[in-house]
Amino acid sequence: MVQDLKAIGDQLKKRRTELNLSLKEAENATSIRQNHLQSIEEGNMDKLISPVYAQGFVKQYAAFLGLDGEKIIRDHVEIFNKTSFRFSPEKYYDIGSLEIRGNPGSGVKWMPNIAWGIAFLAVLAFGWYLAKFFEIL
Repeated sequence: MVQDLKAIGDQLKKRRTELNLSLKEAENATSIRQNHLQSIEEGNMDKLISPVYAQGFVKQYAAFLGLDGEKIIRDHVEIFNKTSFRFSPEKYYDIGSLEIRGNPGSGVKWMPNIAWGIAFLAVLAFGWYLAKFFEIL
């Protein structure tokens, strides 16, 4: 199985070098992190988050390179079994999905809201004044 992983990685790496593409270019085109692409090319699928991600990444990367990702997955089903991965969730706490990050621009913007409120009240008061002036009310 390790040889199969390495064979898939070698095939993808060979195709990428034939197309004269860097890992960074592949990352930009596929939105798959460079370290994940490198893990796939090295045959270290257990460094990926899960078997589902591994399948998706291999399919997407292969399609980007002009290869049939579906066929690669079908030909190597045993590699993408859940039992073949040594998934450890502890090493993925840094991906940002488990913690709330503070974003300086994400709160309620009080100053613009107050300004719009004052402008609305001013227009309302001006309308009331005009209605009184022209004796509409």
